[in-house]
Amino acid sequence: MKTLEFLSKNAPWLAAGGLLTFGSSFGQTYFISIYSGEIRAEFGLSHSAWGGIYALGTSASAVLMLLVGGVVDNFRTRSMAAITILGLCAICLAMSAVPSAALLPFVIFGLRFCGQGMMSHLAVVSVGKWFSAARGKAISFVHMGFSIGEAILPISFVFIMGWVGWRGSWMVAAGVVLSFLPLIYLFLQKERSPKGTIDTESVPGMDGKHWNRRMALKHWIFWACLPGFLTQPVFGTAFFFQQVHLTEIKGWSLESFVSLIPIYTTTALIALFVGGWLIDRFGTRRVLPLYLLPLAVGFIIIAYTPGLFGVAIGMAFMGVMHGISAATVGVFWPEYYGTRYLGAIRSVAMSVMVLASAIGPAITGYLIDAGVDYRNQLLGMAAYTVAVSILSGFAMRRAPATGAV
Repeated sequence: MKTLEFLSKNAPWLAAGGLLTFGSSFGQTYFISIYSGEIRAEFGLSHSAWGGIYALGTSASAVLMLLVGGVVDNFRTRSMAAITILGLCAICLAMSAVPSAALLPFVIFGLRFCGQGMMSHLAVVSVGKWFSAARGKAISFVHMGFSIGEAILPISFVFIMGWVGWRGSWMVAAGVVLSFLPLIYLFLQKERSPKGTIDTESVPGMDGKHWNRRMALKHWIFWACLPGFLTQPVFGTAFFFQQVHLTEIKGWSLESFVSLIPIYTTTALIALFVGGWLIDRFGTRRVLPLYLLPLAVGFIIIAYTPGLFGVAIGMAFMGVMHGISAATVGVFWPEYYGTRYLGAIRSVAMSVMVLASAIGPAITGYLIDAGVDYRNQLLGMAAYTVAVSILSGFAMRRAPATGAV
């Protein structure tokens, strides 16, 4: 099916998924972290204290994701999306009025659960079930929401903060999120899979089986691939969470730094479609061991570069990884475990990834306060990335067969 024909026939569902991934930005680290300086200053927090608060709220959201993530298998995407949108809107308003540091963990919990957690989980699971033959292409289009959010929201809200203050900007965010509600109902007047999952339409995974959560957790491939899947949540989250500190030690302005994020986003968008094509053409088995390597290159460049030009190149490499990652990880779950229990299985991985994203800010914040140069931390992240890529390569060579190429 040609791309334009594919888009024409599936525009409402792709738009709904893209809107959810875009909306998840308000709970993503790259957005929340632009407020790090203001929050630490207002509440008198050190790097480690703020990182600890962020880790606590994120960890709590990971636990809840594990408990409730499977519900997306049993309800309409439209209904689940409406509940999530209203929840995220309410928590954005809470952030605008949070009176003390003691309440910050609860607000961070809400932002991470509704935004990073449920919105992105719901989008990826829904698209994974709605599409089969063109799953890589569909997930690539839907993941454009992440990239567009990364490109326009941080820099936009840095300027909005200058006009209405950091608290006022969260009220603006609440209004933006609320505007998604009528659009979701417009796009999903008729859902592609009305009840979310239909047994007769379920696609099997490895060895022709319909894997459930218990079966997946007992199989070695889940645990062999998980370290690689955690790399981007841990290190990507830590990188953007510490962007204020990075600009301080490098002598750059925050405005100049966030203005480079569109470079990251542009390369991610290009890599999205390249990654989707690679997955549909060659399958996850061949792509998964390689997709993280550009992240290692990006970290090395940013660690050593003295100027913003080098940062732009480093972010371009990070964007390549992010784009290919979106297609690779998104397709891995339905390809290897089938679609019948996709929400329940992916919710386990999602909760672990969310928990992992809490570890990065906490550890890097502690190391910064302990005097460990953040540039050396980036080099350590690069070394780990190469190591888990090698592990993923061994895992894919020994993985059971799937129906994909």
